[in-house]
Amino acid sequence: MRRRAILHIDMNAFYASVEQHKDPSIRNKPVVVAGDPKKRNGIILAKSREAKAAGVKTAQALWEAKQACPNLIVVPPDYAAYKKYSRLARSIYYEYTDQVEPFGLDEAWIDVTGSLNLFGSQEAIAREISERVKSELGLTVSIGSSWNKVFAKLGSDIDPGDGVVPITPDNYREVAWPLPAKDLICVGAATARKLHSSGVDTIGDVAHISDAFCKNRFGGTGKVGRMLRAFARGEDPSPVKMFDPNKADVDYAVKGIGNGLTAPHDLESEEDVRALVWLLSESVAQRMRESCFRCRTVAVGARLASDLSGYTRQHTLRTPTCITKDIADSAMGLLRNAQPLNKENALRAIHVRATNLVPMAQPVQDDLFGDGASVAKMERLELAIDGLRRRFGNKCVYRMVELTDETMAHLDIKRDNTVHPVGFLR
Repeated sequence: MRRRAILHIDMNAFYASVEQHKDPSIRNKPVVVAGDPKKRNGIILAKSREAKAAGVKTAQALWEAKQACPNLIVVPPDYAAYKKYSRLARSIYYEYTDQVEPFGLDEAWIDVTGSLNLFGSQEAIAREISERVKSELGLTVSIGSSWNKVFAKLGSDIDPGDGVVPITPDNYREVAWPLPAKDLICVGAATARKLHSSGVDTIGDVAHISDAFCKNRFGGTGKVGRMLRAFARGEDPSPVKMFDPNKADVDYAVKGIGNGLTAPHDLESEEDVRALVWLLSESVAQRMRESCFRCRTVAVGARLASDLSGYTRQHTLRTPTCITKDIADSAMGLLRNAQPLNKENALRAIHVRATNLVPMAQPVQDDLFGDGASVAKMERLELAIDGLRRRFGNKCVYRMVELTDETMAHLDIKRDNTVHPVGFLR
């Protein structure tokens, strides 16, 4: 059987690099992409190499970053530009293969096994892609080259930037095994601590854990431990999903659709909370209809202003829905039942999520006590409004409830929502 040839491509300092390419005056300078402190989301989202060298860290507060680097240049995020550059990069990838699996905006696996006879060796393809991204987009990439997705990603992760790191069946013991266990995909902070407490500190250590260890440390049948051991040995047969150029993405199984926001000010009344809940519900319902889903369950998360503690609540609906009012009413009901909506219990952030999704094409059993005709009419109305928003922008049609708070009325939450990478295991 022919050995697979898989590359993992990671665009270096992506958001900051895009900003530097857009504005030549800030190239080779310490640049960060950050939120707006006036909106209470002033944290570092991305940093340039120069900012990193000055000690700036991702997720750091903006004021702390400026202490580390007084001449720091701060630019607001431009998600439309990041999505554009992401699509342009992927358009280069699929000139070499139709097996392209995005992992967020700035990362992707590509399987070039069937392209070797056309373009040369695996490393030659990687270097050609690297040079094309640099010359055509003005960005640099780190590329990991291996026979499986796990080691390909590991290679791009350990590259210092603008390079190609091959991890092969001949060198993976020397290259991968001495690295910390936390560098292995699916090993988060909690798992790393669990492994460390038993003296398992490197990827090589993970490769040699026993079945008994897997059961004792991870519980149950030890499935998680055995999976990590297989990853550490390069035993990952998972395929690279096919790329659809018309969608510029792959078809993942969507399990939920959500949106959250840190409010510009503490939400000290039910009116404050309602305005944000409706804005979030509008975004969630619109995205759900675009994906041709209804939901059976609505979940809401909240973070308190007093101590930043949080909680989540969820409610299963009598019948599936994709109507904004149903989502908003359910979310508001969950929040009212969870706490008083007043100044003493002010909220800092809210998240609304629709889960337990079913296709809109699936027939829905009418509620015996409901009005099926009115529900169908409301769905048609909201789909018509969706069409207007696609043509003229999401703010061409407002709901009055969304205008009750002037600090949030201008927000286009759906447009500015960032879809984060799906998990490696899905």
